[in-house]
Amino acid sequence: MTQPKKLFIKTYGCQMNVYDSERMAEAMGGQGYVQTDSPDDADMILLNTCHIREKAAEKVYSELGRYKGLKSERPDLKIGVAGCVAQAEGEEIMRRQPMVDLVVGPQSYHRLPELEAKARGGEKALDTDFPEEDKFERLKSRPKAKRGPTAFLTVQEGCDKFCAFCVVPYTRGAEVSRPAARILREAQELVERGVREITLLGQNVNAYHGEGVAGARWSLARLIWALDEIDGLERIRFTTSHPNDMSDPLIEAHADCKKLMPYLHLPVQSGSDKILKRMNRAHTAESYLRVIEKLRKARPDILLSGDFIVGFPEETEEDFQATMDLVRAVEYGQAYSFKYSTRPGTPAAERPQVEEAVKTERLHRLQDLLWSQQRGLQKRMVGREVSVLFEKAGRDAGQMVGKSEHLHAVHAYAPDVEIGELRQVRIVESLTNSLTGELL
Repeated sequence: MTQPKKLFIKTYGCQMNVYDSERMAEAMGGQGYVQTDSPDDADMILLNTCHIREKAAEKVYSELGRYKGLKSERPDLKIGVAGCVAQAEGEEIMRRQPMVDLVVGPQSYHRLPELEAKARGGEKALDTDFPEEDKFERLKSRPKAKRGPTAFLTVQEGCDKFCAFCVVPYTRGAEVSRPAARILREAQELVERGVREITLLGQNVNAYHGEGVAGARWSLARLIWALDEIDGLERIRFTTSHPNDMSDPLIEAHADCKKLMPYLHLPVQSGSDKILKRMNRAHTAESYLRVIEKLRKARPDILLSGDFIVGFPEETEEDFQATMDLVRAVEYGQAYSFKYSTRPGTPAAERPQVEEAVKTERLHRLQDLLWSQQRGLQKRMVGREVSVLFEKAGRDAGQMVGKSEHLHAVHAYAPDVEIGELRQVRIVESLTNSLTGELL
């Protein structure tokens, strides 16, 4: 019997890359590959890369350098680079690291089997096109085993916003929404395999405008209501959103759709209108706060998460204080904050830069405030009853870990609870990044 070939995938960055890696593994499964957790025994190593963070490309080259020994020991080992760094760097990756056999962009990974076959034939394989065919449709699901209770599902890709700091429009392309029928079919298949919670993904997910089942365009709100009708699907989430696309029907869905969880990641980036304009965000601090007001009126218990960039070119102390004021006004339960770092080819890279020491000091002040808000909101959960979807066993005997409606990690002594069960839990303690509960 022929031994299956082994595939090692290392995934960087966002949840969309996690979803893409799953689909790439499925594609290579059709070529006789099974996944392995170690590169040491792999027949193919694939890095699925992200270009958002600082020095992303250099980190990929550094990672590739670690595999030189494996490649010299086993010349038949194939090494590939996928994702956004692949899209941005293209042939430069093969020039700097000749041991790389294939490079494939995030819109072309459905062609991975063809590229792998080309590499097996001794040729270098490169594909960073933006093809017209639907990669998701090309990678139709094959019969697969039961899986965990939560899953990501990409519904929209690309972005038309062109924020001055961001490379996504250049690496992922223009906004494209998948047809609703295909999303619903994939969601149904996930539920049949044991999934109870689905997170809808998109670079700008609330701009979703896919072809509807009856032909007309559907909004994200309409798609959520269609997913709500799937028996066995208990929870729906979506990320990442833009404030300008938080439509009234979508806000109303937070009020009326019981399966839509009371958690929203809504990046603002800055509280200064001057900086927001330089970022090309196309909204103001006030318009963002009005969206938050509508959301909280619709769903008073909603937990908000956000993204912040400090030290954007030309940011003054006054601009930074406007960000701090906005954070105090909103009160975030979770947030991601970063120092601005230049991305070659983006408009902001050519502007006067803020000193690194100033950026660092501002970031520390912002993170102290955000962290105090997160701790405060977690402490307020003590004594409350929440619904927890248990996802895995905990570290201690009899302990299970899951997520609440608000995406808080919750662990409880629950020796008789199975993975995938939804149970009511009373919160008894707030820890650093999680909650402790007891089953009711």
